[in-house]
Amino acid sequence: MKLGVTSYSLSRLLREKKMDVFGVMDWIADQGGAHIEIAPGDYIDMETPEFPERIREHASRRGLTVSNYAVGGNFVEGDNDTLEREIEQAIRQVDIAHRLGVSRMRHDAAWRAREETTPAKFEADIERIAGACRRIADYAAPLGITTSIENHGFHMQSSERVLRLIHEVDRPNFRLTMDIGNFMCADENSVAAVKRAVPYASMIHLKDFYLRPSYRDPGKGWFQTRTGDYLRGAILGNGDIDMWEVLRLIKQSGYDGFFSVEFEGAEDCLRGTSIGLENARNIWNAV
Repeated sequence: MKLGVTSYSLSRLLREKKMDVFGVMDWIADQGGAHIEIAPGDYIDMETPEFPERIREHASRRGLTVSNYAVGGNFVEGDNDTLEREIEQAIRQVDIAHRLGVSRMRHDAAWRAREETTPAKFEADIERIAGACRRIADYAAPLGITTSIENHGFHMQSSERVLRLIHEVDRPNFRLTMDIGNFMCADENSVAAVKRAVPYASMIHLKDFYLRPSYRDPGKGWFQTRTGDYLRGAILGNGDIDMWEVLRLIKQSGYDGFFSVEFEGAEDCLRGTSIGLENARNIWNAV
């Protein structure tokens, strides 16, 4: 099991400048992690001169692989000029991924508010999204990089929609960063979604959620799914996903790529991520 951590798991400390990305790598290595996934957000400035190379070199010194580079993107908003700027920005990120030495890069592709995620809206958007993803994948291919969409952003979150996009893009180096928890944001059972989507995964995020029905508002700290149920991040293995069955299915599938623990619970992020790593190892060995 190639188990590691996405930098997003420690984003609170990064935002508060209590850690930097080099400290994050040291912490992951000290936890026995095999890799780091770089998700820069608004708290890691990848445009700093020679910064990607410094990350790559520090990871190598600590025995870590830089497994994936995960960036944003939204190809459904604005006019054609806006779309072109989004594609150009994603292509610049491919260059950074190459400098990091990664062979995988996730870019987001579509975000819409919950009430706008209708099937009709998706059908109207799909070719625009697919065209953008094709261009990015084609740019990345000669660099040896597989690009991917994540089940993310409400509009592009259910397994059927992400697999439809992969089919429409139709590039061998365009795959799925499969977040086992994010399917729940589209009201989809994670076990069923993983069964359907795992053959297309180039990267897997291990995330857990607590789930409450729409008629039981649990208060602050929760957010709503596409149809109004409530979710809150949980320590991996503590939430409502059947993590044993999910990991059993992934192991049975023969997937041999990277797993990133992605923690976004209410607990201290170091403690939550550390327990998640331990639980992931224990469950993997038990199934």
